[in-house]
Amino acid sequence: SKSPSPRQNTPARYFIMKSSNLQNIDISQQKGIWSTTPSNERKLNGAFWESSVVYLIFSVQGSGHFQGFARMGSSIGCEKSQDWGSAGFGGVFKVEWIRKESIPFQFAHHLLNPWNDNKKVQ
Repeated sequence: SKSPSPRQNTPARYFIMKSSNLQNIDISQQKGIWSTTPSNERKLNGAFWESSVVYLIFSVQGSGHFQGFARMGSSIGCEKSQDWGSAGFGGVFKVEWIRKESIPFQFAHHLLNPWNDNKKVQ
C-alpha cells in the first residue's frame, strides 16, 4: 500500500495572486498554467513543498473583484512561457482552476489577514 504523504496533516496555504490584466487570467484558465515574478517563486515553492495544498486566489489589479481561485498543481520550474511575453516573469507552474467567477471584494470584507495588520482581504 502507498504510504501517506508527509504533507497531508499540514495546513493549507492561501495566496492572493495579483495580475496586471485580465488577459493573463484568461490564458491561465485556458492552459492551466501560471507564472509569477521571481521574488514570489521562493514563497510559493516553499508552500507547495511544505503544505498539503496551496490555493491561489486571483485578482486583476484595480478591478475590485476576484476572478476565481485555483490549486497549485506543481512546483515552479525554470521553464518560462512565451504566453506572457517578456514581462519579467519567472518559471511556469501548473494550476488547477476550481472556480472561475468574478466576485466583488465586498463579499470578502469579513475576512481579515492577520499577516497584513488585519487588513481586509482583497
